[in-house]
Amino acid sequence: MLDFGPLRNHEVTLADMSRDLTKDDLRKLTNEMIDEMQTITAGATDADVVFVPVDPQAKDTFGKVEDADLSWTLGHVIVHATASSEESAALASMLARGIPVEGRSRAEVPWETVHTVAQLRARLAESRRMRNAFLDTWPDEPNLELTYIPFPQAGPINAAGRVILGLMHDDGHLEQLREIMRQAQAVRAVR
Repeated sequence: MLDFGPLRNHEVTLADMSRDLTKDDLRKLTNEMIDEMQTITAGATDADVVFVPVDPQAKDTFGKVEDADLSWTLGHVIVHATASSEESAALASMLARGIPVEGRSRAEVPWETVHTVAQLRARLAESRRMRNAFLDTWPDEPNLELTYIPFPQAGPINAAGRVILGLMHDDGHLEQLREIMRQAQAVRAVR
């Protein structure tokens, strides 16, 4: 898996990090990320999927106002992270095919509907399939010259950079997943 530390510490840019990555590299990194999420949640029970952890840092400024301070469940984190990476893969497909990116391309499963480990597993499998399918839409000679700026801090990124941006977002939720699992397992141990 990629080490996103240098990117987060502003030692490299998204463009630097993705410069030499091929479509096959991006597929490998995508599969490694889904594998890691599956490993983290491997011991989950249905109760863990809906367990509400203690999260003093909970602050969602992009969602519903009434949910801004809501601690996210395992199901919530998985549907959010997978939706973000799927969006990145979709936008990367456009860039790779020479199509300028305008706006967003995001669809997120309502987290309130995810109650079971089976749903969690299905969401991860579906996300893997979708992300890899978007990589399959890349031409044999992808356009890696076309760039856009998704937000100012990202700088200009190409198709590979857009996939990496999604994986970085996933990576940013891995510790949150681990902490939810830790808290859920601790609660289970005392019951």
